[in-house]
Amino acid sequence: MIRNVLAGIAAGAAGTTALNVVSYLDMAVHARAASSTPAETVRRTEQLLGVRLSSEELGSEGVAHRRSAAGALLGIAAGLGVGVLYGLVAPRLGGASLVARGIGTGLVANVGTTGPMVVLGITDPRTWPVSSWLSDLVPHLAFGLATAAVWEMAAPRR
Repeated sequence: MIRNVLAGIAAGAAGTTALNVVSYLDMAVHARAASSTPAETVRRTEQLLGVRLSSEELGSEGVAHRRSAAGALLGIAAGLGVGVLYGLVAPRLGGASLVARGIGTGLVANVGTTGPMVVLGITDPRTWPVSSWLSDLVPHLAFGLATAAVWEMAAPRR
């Protein structure tokens, strides 16, 4: 089991890299700014928990930068976490194709990262235009496919 978890961590790291590459390519091609939702998630979580990420003045640039960094780190943690879950579940998936497992993993990652933002009232996917859906879904599918492929290469042979 520990080898499956370690292979899952490696797969999640590869998937996170794939997600970032696809996201940054989309941003470069469409001259789109980075999303503010991860930093906003950190801000709302601070409010909910009654804590502050920094002792600096609330509107300061330093606080904004810390929230942005914390949001990015949460994304990495989510990618590694989904990789671990994949490592634990993948041996039980039987005959499912690599593509099917990758798509499923990408959808799980998408829901798992968007869900908290919906609960916190940061975003509402029901209001998104098609372009926003694609900008969110395509990188997560790249995550899932890379995660499944790397796990397949790194996992102990069954």
